[in-house]
Amino acid sequence: MAVSKQDRRNKIKKRIRKDIVGTGARPRLSVFRSNKEIYAQIVNDVDGTTMVAASSRDKDVASPEVNKKEQAALVGKAIAEKALKAGIETISFDRSGYLYHGRVKSLAEGAREGGLKF
Repeated sequence: MAVSKQDRRNKIKKRIRKDIVGTGARPRLSVFRSNKEIYAQIVNDVDGTTMVAASSRDKDVASPEVNKKEQAALVGKAIAEKALKAGIETISFDRSGYLYHGRVKSLAEGAREGGLKF
């Protein structure tokens, strides 16, 4: 029986999360990609708290005239800006089972341009 895309992604996600754990000193940047939007949050797994979050639905990022890849880059820059204000400079990148390609890669590059270190 064939494995669905969602099952495959969940399997990859578990494999990634075995190694990547967000701490207070080096939190985890988690990415969620839907068909329309992209969301990113910086998480401290030890405390179980979300420190900073940004998405393509935020007022400063949402714009109908830019494509999804450019929106993802803007989300990356926005989360980097918020993280630096919160005193976070280094993070672990969690792609959540998505391929490091397209919008996920664009978000990561935008975060790097914004000043975050992976």
